[in-house]
Amino acid sequence: MKVIMVGGVVVGPKVSARLRRLNSEAEITIIEKGSLLSYGACGLPLYVANLVPQLDGLMRTSYGVLRDTDFFQSQKDVNVLTQTEAVKIDRAHKKVFVRNVVTGVEETLDYDYLVLATGAKPSVPPIPGVNLGQVFTLHRPQDAQALKEFIKTKKVKHVTVMGSGLIGIETADALAGPRLKVTLCEAESQVLPKLLDGDMAKLVERQMEGQGVDIRLSCRVKALEGDAEGNVCRVQTEQGTIETEAVVIATGVRPEVSLAREAGLMIGSTGAIKVDEHMMTNDPAIYAGGDCAEQLHLVTGEPVYIPLASTANKQGRVIADHMMGISARYAPVEGTSVLQAFDLNIGRTGLGEAEARKRGYNVVTSVSSGLDSTHYYPMHANITIKLIAEQENGRLLGAQVCGVGESVKRLDVLATALKFGANVRDLIDLDLAYAPPFATAIDVLIHAATTLENIRLGVAKAITAEALVSRLQAGEKICLLDVREREEVAANPLSIEGTMVIALGELRERWEEVPKDSLVVTVCGLGIRGYDAACMLERKGADQVVFLQGGLSVGNAYFDQV
Repeated sequence: MKVIMVGGVVVGPKVSARLRRLNSEAEITIIEKGSLLSYGACGLPLYVANLVPQLDGLMRTSYGVLRDTDFFQSQKDVNVLTQTEAVKIDRAHKKVFVRNVVTGVEETLDYDYLVLATGAKPSVPPIPGVNLGQVFTLHRPQDAQALKEFIKTKKVKHVTVMGSGLIGIETADALAGPRLKVTLCEAESQVLPKLLDGDMAKLVERQMEGQGVDIRLSCRVKALEGDAEGNVCRVQTEQGTIETEAVVIATGVRPEVSLAREAGLMIGSTGAIKVDEHMMTNDPAIYAGGDCAEQLHLVTGEPVYIPLASTANKQGRVIADHMMGISARYAPVEGTSVLQAFDLNIGRTGLGEAEARKRGYNVVTSVSSGLDSTHYYPMHANITIKLIAEQENGRLLGAQVCGVGESVKRLDVLATALKFGANVRDLIDLDLAYAPPFATAIDVLIHAATTLENIRLGVAKAITAEALVSRLQAGEKICLLDVREREEVAANPLSIEGTMVIALGELRERWEEVPKDSLVVTVCGLGIRGYDAACMLERKGADQVVFLQGGLSVGNAYFDQV
């Protein structure tokens, strides 16, 4: 059996390793256009931030061995042709035409099975100036190395980042500091527009601004301008001019499918290669995986393009198994994605609220805040969780998390629950691990689920910070009832007109002071006391009272707009 991999970063090496374990006789060849193999591209921002001291750290095994051609030959019995480009596929005769990019020498390789792992390429906007000097992308190790060396040697003081997706945010985090200022330009009205809903993105924006990043939202870049030496020196946007010393373009990626298209393979609606559940193309001898292949979404059943190293590795195993006759399928994805930036752990799984509503779901949501461990454990921190579910039956549609605390642990639980079709009641019934260093007695995830179930059933009446600010901006008369303790209020007072302060412990005696001629919004730090206060007032006969979802941990990101 002759198997050729076109691409040597993730899928190619994974298929090769799995296939060798299953078949000691197969002739396995990896063709890689670049000079580097099997590197962790997701770690490039960490290298830029000096959290990975040496670039080759992204290319070593967990036991310290460099994954180069000798590694694959000696440990995997896999032949590797680096700096070699696959230029044409002859499907009828099962041949791949390749060219050495250094010498120009061409040769033809025969295959029984071919795996396309051609990856993705940066999506660079078609604006003037993108080819100027000191304009970078962050896609390959060489890109990260060039950016890092330039900043260090030129003592750069200002960088502009275009785009606020995962790479844009991680790059801004890697660069921003007292000596280097970062301006981030995002064409959409929020950061992380493909990851988070606007309300959760607001938490990220507030944290970034607090750490000195100049965020320009709804700010489309029109052109890059250069100096006399041909290096970028300013950015022209719809909001004005930004003087800068370097630009990092992080406006996304698109699948590299030119080889597949020229070979007559089907390209899906996402622009990536169309494959079946075995990662097989419309040619049974050719598979495709990784950043060049599309997937199906678990919730919608629609094709999606969500390039991630985690899914690419799983696809590689499926491909090798299926070649060897093992029953294997690549299951639909939930779009689970996470990042760590600006001290925040951020992520999502499933559908966002806007996506779910667009697809016609009758949606109910909750935004809840809590601690990742007990308040008396010294290293506790805050988490905010947004849940999206169907109103009729409580079926979970998606979730988003953000916080300094251990939010990704909760997201993984939610992704698992989503995989098995859980509803909100199932989340409430989860038997999660508890000890003070790891969780509160009622885990923040279960608290989020009970909040959502209360809202869904009408037991709790709540308002989001976004909706509250919108109504205040419209001039609506609203009383914010701050039920925190006096010390908390003194440390972080609410400056919104119409705010009344009555601590929860005093409210039972002073409830008659609360206005009855306007909407009353009960407010506390995390939302729990606000809910208690709203329930108390409702039992006293108040019919216009709601609590602020997520409390001030969410509301403070919005209240400067009032």
